[in-house]
Amino acid sequence: MDSPSTHGRTVIVGDIHGCAFELEALLDRVSFGSGDRLVLVGDLIARGPDSLGVLDLARRTGAVIVRGNHEQRLLDWYADPRVALGRIHQEVANALRPVDWTLFATSPLYVELPEHGLAVVHAGVAPGASLAHQQPHTLMTIRSVGERLWGETYAGPPHIVFGHNALPGLQLHPWATGLDTGCVYGGRLTALVLQHGQRIPRLVARRQELLVSQAARRVYYGGARKSGAA
Repeated sequence: MDSPSTHGRTVIVGDIHGCAFELEALLDRVSFGSGDRLVLVGDLIARGPDSLGVLDLARRTGAVIVRGNHEQRLLDWYADPRVALGRIHQEVANALRPVDWTLFATSPLYVELPEHGLAVVHAGVAPGASLAHQQPHTLMTIRSVGERLWGETYAGPPHIVFGHNALPGLQLHPWATGLDTGCVYGGRLTALVLQHGQRIPRLVARRQELLVSQAARRVYYGGARKSGAA
């Protein structure tokens, strides 16, 4: 994971949910190097076995972290402990260190990567509004517009890379790529790997060539049909 890189790549990883082993294995699989940039789409924590390990790895690699709805849920509780948390999130909240809370609080709702022609958000965008005019709740929770996946209705630019919705599996729309492939539910952890300055292809076949995934060691939470849970 520490091999040198002359021209750093951008490695964007889908929802991790505490699957530290799979994240480590995925980064080894792509030969993540010191010149590479890691971007995480959010929901680093909860449901999987090692949330703190994921956060430590994110810090160790200097990852750029987009805030997910699970991080926001804990931040809401941190701001007001009267907010109800379920058992799993309460256990994570009790274990978090001050540096972890700072990491969550300083994570942006979206990251623009113009050199790749894309932006990274956790859940998606409401079609017809710029990133700057999206509601935070939308960026962290949207799945569909009416009866359709929001990515089917979105016409960029920019291309949007996102996570949050594991139920459909990998999503490859003309202007949106969904990377949540349900690792914590026994699926896979998926990365999009872009070379230095490479624009994300709109053609699905070319985009598929840029994807690398790591199988989960086991089912950590729920089952395959529960993978669309919030």
